[in-house]
Amino acid sequence: MLNGILNVYKERGFTSNDVVAKLRGILHQKKIGHAGTLDPEATGVLPILLGSATRLSSLVMDHEKTYRAVLLLGVVTDTQDMTGTVLSRSDQELPGEAQIEDAVLSFEGGYDQLPPMYSAKQVNGKRLYELAREGKEIARSKVPVVITNLRITSIDLPEVTILVTCSKGTYIRTLCHDIGQKLGCGGSMQALERVSAGGFSIEHAIPLGRIEALASENRVQEFVTPCENLFSDCARVAAPSALVQKKLLNGNALTPEELAIPSGQDSERIRLCTMDGTFVAVYRFDSQRNLYRPYRMLL
Repeated sequence: MLNGILNVYKERGFTSNDVVAKLRGILHQKKIGHAGTLDPEATGVLPILLGSATRLSSLVMDHEKTYRAVLLLGVVTDTQDMTGTVLSRSDQELPGEAQIEDAVLSFEGGYDQLPPMYSAKQVNGKRLYELAREGKEIARSKVPVVITNLRITSIDLPEVTILVTCSKGTYIRTLCHDIGQKLGCGGSMQALERVSAGGFSIEHAIPLGRIEALASENRVQEFVTPCENLFSDCARVAAPSALVQKKLLNGNALTPEELAIPSGQDSERIRLCTMDGTFVAVYRFDSQRNLYRPYRMLL
C-alpha cells in the first residue's frame, strides 16, 4: 500500500470524489482521500492522501491556497459562477482599469464573506446547495476570511484575471461576486484554477492519465511525497530504547528524559521515529506537565 501525498492535477469535469474513486481503481487500494474540494468545473492542484496520510487531512487543508480566477464583469448568476442561471446582465459601460484595480485590491487583507447558497456548507444539518436546489434561500452568517495576497494579472474587459492567496474556507466565486457588487456592474467567476495547496504547486501536479501510465510501470511511488516531509520544520527524534519504542507505538506520553532530549532543548513539536528510523508520529510538548503527547499518529 502506498503511503504519502500525491499531487494530482484535477481536470475539468471531475469532482474531487471522482478523482479519489478513479485512483482507487488505478492504484488498487481503498485507503485514499483528498485534501480540499474543487468544484467540477475548477482545475488545478488536488492533494491526494494515500494510506496513513489520510490521518493528515486537516493539516494539509489548513494551509493557505492560491487560485487563478477569471472574473466576468457585468453578469450575475445564482451560483456566482457561469454554471448557474443568469440573473442579470449590465447594459452600462464597464468601469475603467483604475477603478477595477481599486475595487479588487480593497479585498486584500480579508473581509467578512457570506457563504453562497450553492455550497457544501452545512446549516442545521443540511448542505446549502441542497436547499438551493429546492428553491430555498436561508439566512447565513458571514464568515471572516483572510486574503494574504491579491493581484490582477490581466484585464481584457469584460474579463479580469486575478491571483488570490487565501485562508481555508474562502469562496473565490463569492469574492468575484463581491468585487462585481462593489463596482456596481455585477460579476461572476468564469474560470478557476488552483495553483497551490498544502505546500504543493501546479508545476508538479500530475493528471490522472499520467498516473495511470506510471501505475502500469510500477513507478507511482517515485511521485509520492512522504508524510514526514510535512513536518520538516520539527526536530527528528528516534526512540533511544526498546521500552520507549513500545510506549511510542502504543501512543503513550513520553518525557524529555525518556527521549534523551537535553534540558532546555524542548521543541513545541517533534517527529518521532522507531529505533530503525521509521517515522511514526508527531508529538507536541506539554510544558505544564513536562511531557510530549501524541499530536498525529501515522500507524
